[in-house]
Amino acid sequence: QVAAASGHTVVLVDQSDEILKKSTKGIEESLKRMTKKKFADKPEAGAEFIEKTLKNLTTSTDAVAVVHSTDLVIEAIVENQEVKNELFKRLDKFAPEHTIFASNTSSLQITELANSTTRQDRFGGLHFFNPVPMMKLVEVIKTPMTSQKTFELLMDFSKAVGKSPVSCKDTPGFIVNRLLVPYMMEAVRLFERGDASKEDIDVAMKLGAGYPMGPFELLDYVGLDTSKYIIDGWHKLDPNNPLFAPSPLLNKLVEEKKLGKKTGEGFYKYK
Repeated sequence: QVAAASGHTVVLVDQSDEILKKSTKGIEESLKRMTKKKFADKPEAGAEFIEKTLKNLTTSTDAVAVVHSTDLVIEAIVENQEVKNELFKRLDKFAPEHTIFASNTSSLQITELANSTTRQDRFGGLHFFNPVPMMKLVEVIKTPMTSQKTFELLMDFSKAVGKSPVSCKDTPGFIVNRLLVPYMMEAVRLFERGDASKEDIDVAMKLGAGYPMGPFELLDYVGLDTSKYIIDGWHKLDPNNPLFAPSPLLNKLVEEKKLGKKTGEGFYKYK
């Protein structure tokens, strides 16, 4: 959406036409909400903006067929190293030499992903934040093999889609999640020890630190399975780091399929 809205030609690729229809409808709804605010006194200009943006966007279920004519591939599929590697390996064979590959992963190593291709110098991380149309931040990740030219192009692209890029080395969690995930896990441990209730911890961080959501609200929003996946991965990389220690309570909730907002229950219940 943000790439199409800023004048880029975009092909959205997913596994089925059904998913793509849903995605396109979601983008259209999102654009309508945006233009209501942005073009409050000029509805015609708003309608024109939506039409123009949607014209920049086509969909496909065949990534290989599409990659022939792309300058930049941004992968945002499931957080699974093998599945991502497989996709990049396949696309690497068919993409033009100049094409840059980027991953939107929040927890996996960009270097590992780049190693599944022959274009390690044209590979970097572009980590956008949810919800992407609203959030200004993009973390641009440079691996030891990313060329300076690739890095600059990724920074330029981030600015061209209206974001504020920050740069970070290929380290677990980059900047935001490296600070945020241990903070959320510490909140769970505080609750597990019975030091404070989850409600009071959430209120304390919202009113005391000015956070828009408390740690338990945020965990439910992110998805407890996603949070567990991240912390498990980091624990494997650095088993002696107490910040990366797994949480029995988080594991139990995931086992019970209480994954947060998306399942209707996590640390809190949702209607």
